[in-house]
Amino acid sequence: MSSVAREWREVPGRYNLKGTKCANCGTIYFPRRDFCPKCRRAGIGKIEDYDICRTGEVYTYSIVYDAPAMCDMIKPYAVVMVKTDDGVMIAGQLVDVDLEKVAIGMKVRAVMRKLSTDGESGIIRYGYKFVPAE
Repeated sequence: MSSVAREWREVPGRYNLKGTKCANCGTIYFPRRDFCPKCRRAGIGKIEDYDICRTGEVYTYSIVYDAPAMCDMIKPYAVVMVKTDDGVMIAGQLVDVDLEKVAIGMKVRAVMRKLSTDGESGIIRYGYKFVPAE
């Protein structure tokens, strides 16, 4: 039951790239935080909701050739660490690209895509992935 509750709590961040920003020091967090660990300003209204920028560039990447059988992804596939235009580092899968063309510095944008399913008739989970920016 707790996994179901967690699933719904994470929806805004996963679907909309929602994070938080400390109004005191300006640090942006993704996933969201309830307080700023730099300032330690918990509970005094210094943390604000923040929409993470959906565009950025590949900071680093890896091509995955083998993965667990339960993985829904077609292999091989690329996983990337993206530095968004507002400086946040986000990990995700890079799709809709020839793997030979993946490169550090490549411009990308976040899109909504299917992440996984619980069996043939189970819950379909959606979230962000990255595609080359046009």
